[in-house]
Amino acid sequence: MTLKVSILGVGNMGKNHLRILSMLKSVEVTNIFDVNEDALRELSKQYNVPYTVDADEAIDSAEAVVIVTPTTTHFDYFSKCVGKVQKVFLEKPLAKDLQDAESIRTLAKEHNIYVQCGFIERFNPVVSELKRIVDTEKVINIDLTRTNRLSSRITDVDVVLDLMIHDIDLALHLNGPVKSVVANGKEEAGLVAFASALLKHENGSLSRILASRMTEKKIRSIQVTTDQTYINAELLRKELFVNKQSMVTQEQDQPYTITSVEQQVSVKPQEALLLELQAFVSACSGNIAEGIPTVDCGVEALRVGDLILKEIYSA
Repeated sequence: MTLKVSILGVGNMGKNHLRILSMLKSVEVTNIFDVNEDALRELSKQYNVPYTVDADEAIDSAEAVVIVTPTTTHFDYFSKCVGKVQKVFLEKPLAKDLQDAESIRTLAKEHNIYVQCGFIERFNPVVSELKRIVDTEKVINIDLTRTNRLSSRITDVDVVLDLMIHDIDLALHLNGPVKSVVANGKEEAGLVAFASALLKHENGSLSRILASRMTEKKIRSIQVTTDQTYINAELLRKELFVNKQSMVTQEQDQPYTITSVEQQVSVKPQEALLLELQAFVSACSGNIAEGIPTVDCGVEALRVGDLILKEIYSA
């Protein structure tokens, strides 16, 4: 059975969504919408799909809608979907602020709309393997680092909602609900461009998150300390290493010998966006897999992000 999908927004991320959805045999892209008609015309020819500059027309032609417009418009476009479609994919963050996110959740529940939030890192094969490992061990601390100087071109949102929001979601995904937040940051051009947060989770574990648009090196990494292992996950290189606890031995009249074992976990070279959209299409058929980022996940990530920003701006 073919799922009719419309895409709202064909900027850089929207183009990637169109590329993937056009590849899926179970999907028919019925319309693409944007305010930039020149971009629409070019993509329409490239992918042989209809286009429109009327968002309502795009929504009316579909069974599911993928919203990849600027974050500030998410609530408005989602509102247009209410009463027309029952399946909506919303790119991260869910909305421009916590109030809009909660309104989206309220509307979704009132009108029985399935909403998947675009936390793509959950579908990174490295994260999937990491989740499988940490679920069997007691986590003491997780360090999540994300830096990207190129994001400094973004001038309308703090680094917390731009970059850190991914790792806030991962901290919640790996460590569970958050009990308290401590945060510090550095502003640039009136916006927080460097942020560091310490989250204490209800299960007693910690997450330390660093996000920066001021750092020259691009980093996306996770380090986990558990009661049994130390795990290093490199999300860009798709590498995962597990270090077992060291063993110290000493023979009589001999120096100490310290031994440890490092194991590289095999990770399948899969594209996270493909896995993410396949999960959305499957969910539209009623097959919602465990760990899919729902509207509740989107709201909770923004709630924690809001606490972090309040801590930084009140310092």
